Amino acid sequence: MYTKQILTDLRAELNRLNQAIAALESLDGTAPATTPIAKAAPKRGGRRRISAAGRKRISEAAKARWAARRKQVAKSAPNKTGAHKPMSAATKKRLSLLAKRRWAARKKAAKT
Repeated sequence: MYTKQILTDLRAELNRLNQAIAALESLDGTAPATTPIAKAAPKRGGRRRISAAGRKRISEAAKARWAARRKQVAKSAPNKTGAHKPMSAATKKRLSLLAKRRWAARKKAAKT
């Protein structure tokens, strides 16, 4: 597509039409003080940048949010010291013997 070329042609045609309208209005005596000019849409220039004060304000708000969140989590979190009971020596010995028996059975099955 040749959009730039099309836009250029349309703008030239618009200028011609405006000049023709101005000429006709001047003959009639109803011409405005100046000829109307087509206004282009305002262009937005480049990237938007945030000021240092704005950045600082956002940073402080985020820090306050996270501090409140940490405070809320710390308040609602249960004490984790009793989460897991330690294993007794007898239980450790029993599990160890079971594992050794499993390993021995696999070793025996692999030989045959």
